[in-house]
Amino acid sequence: MKITINIEPKKDDAEIIISCKQLTPEIERIIASVRMLENQLTLKLDGAIHVVDPFEALYIESEDRRTFVYTNEHVYETELKLYELEEKLTARYFFRVSKSCIVNLKRIKMLKTDVDRRIKITMDNGEQIIASRMYADELRKKLGVK
Repeated sequence: MKITINIEPKKDDAEIIISCKQLTPEIERIIASVRMLENQLTLKLDGAIHVVDPFEALYIESEDRRTFVYTNEHVYETELKLYELEEKLTARYFFRVSKSCIVNLKRIKMLKTDVDRRIKITMDNGEQIIASRMYADELRKKLGVK
């Protein structure tokens, strides 16, 4: 793959052009990654609005009709419902692991089978989340493990 970057000082807006013989899964992943850059999360913390890259999120959890986004540094709140974030993020390395939680697949460090076919997920910051048995098989499939 060849990458060419042209710096044009008079250009008002950045433009990305992909030239290829055919659209492959690899190119589709590149396109999805670029599009994700435009999809920032608008979150609240201590009365202030923060714009956060979705990939900073470890997981997103819904509790008492409120939705929280957990990162290494903070726990933010969002006005969006869990299902709305799921629709926005699942194609982008996020996966629902229980009725109230979506995890960032890129931030998973370890999986361990738990009782009753559940999975104990250890995130890259050491925090642990339980994937319910309803979602466990699909999670294994998504990560390519048996």
